Amino acid sequence: MSAARRLRQPLPGAQPRIRFEMPPEHEAEAGTEARFGSPGPRMSAQHPLYMGFMGTVGVGFALLVYWIGSNTTQLLLWIITALFITLGLDPVVRWLERRNVPRAAGILLSVSTLALGVAAFFATLIPTIVQQVTQIVQQAPKWVQDFIDSEFFRSVDSQFGIRDRISQELEKFVNNPDAMGGIFGGVVGFGSTVANGLFGALIVLVLSLYFLGALPAMKKWGYRLAPRSRRARVEALSEEITGSVGNYVIGQAAVALLNATFAFIVMSIIGVPFATLLAFVVALLAFIPLVGGMIAGFLVTLVALTAGWQTALVFAICYFAYLQFEAYFISPRIMQKAVAVPGAVAVISVIAGGSLLGVLGALIAIPTAAAIMLLVKEILIARQDSR
Repeated sequence: MSAARRLRQPLPGAQPRIRFEMPPEHEAEAGTEARFGSPGPRMSAQHPLYMGFMGTVGVGFALLVYWIGSNTTQLLLWIITALFITLGLDPVVRWLERRNVPRAAGILLSVSTLALGVAAFFATLIPTIVQQVTQIVQQAPKWVQDFIDSEFFRSVDSQFGIRDRISQELEKFVNNPDAMGGIFGGVVGFGSTVANGLFGALIVLVLSLYFLGALPAMKKWGYRLAPRSRRARVEALSEEITGSVGNYVIGQAAVALLNATFAFIVMSIIGVPFATLLAFVVALLAFIPLVGGMIAGFLVTLVALTAGWQTALVFAICYFAYLQFEAYFISPRIMQKAVAVPGAVAVISVIAGGSLLGVLGALIAIPTAAAIMLLVKEILIARQDSR
């Protein structure tokens, strides 16, 4: 017991770590004098020196922000992805907090569950993908030979001399050192892309942990930037937006999982080749709202044509019927606490987000559109109605 008490005692001469604390909200009303004195009067905004200086500072700051943004695009994408994951896991952490689980333990539990789920998914998926890709590579020469031996290729070759032309191009390619160097560079570039992807995943995971732990303090700091008279309204709007985004992320993940599970079951029953790989593709595309499920259905139908038109027809009927069932029965119940965006606005926002940021932009397009619509409704329209 004495040894335990000694271990709990601070080390001699040790000082607590300095933290950047938020000042009291009503410090001025408490009558206490500020540590560094009271701020003096501001310079008049109409003063020529003030106008010229602030104009120059504004232009310089805008150029600085543009330069930083153009040179840190990858980092900004990682930060946006981490914030998106944070807002998706925050409802789970708060749900655990309401059941007397400490926030730190809830964060560790939720992030560990997500990481283990993703790791188990890829550990199951990667061997299957390697096996099926190996089968494709092994069968590719047979497919090419069957095509060369077909009557269609023979008739076209007799008219245009395609076989000789292909042989000449292959010989030029093999004897061209630049082309062979390009192949080597492509292999190196692929390895670099994989390494950057793993490093980015690690950065996103670490940022998500920090953001989840600091999210209440981040919100508090953000609310303190607003004037005190409008702080309650800003807090209410921000909580509504962040809550809707979190519910959207969780709901979209559940919809994508159900979509991929149904597609995998149907593909396994009717014998569509590469069912596991295609189920993974369906799960990724289903995260893209509105159009992702349709694109996945068309891709899998095209692959199913290799097993026969009957197989492709059966899959298309089952999958597109499920998409209708999902749109009218599953999604409304799962997404009832998430965002509500009109169809035209959703389509336009998804296309715009995908054009700007790719898949990530398409994922965050609808929550962003919902946030903008909420702000327009509660601020702009409310101000116009009051006039």
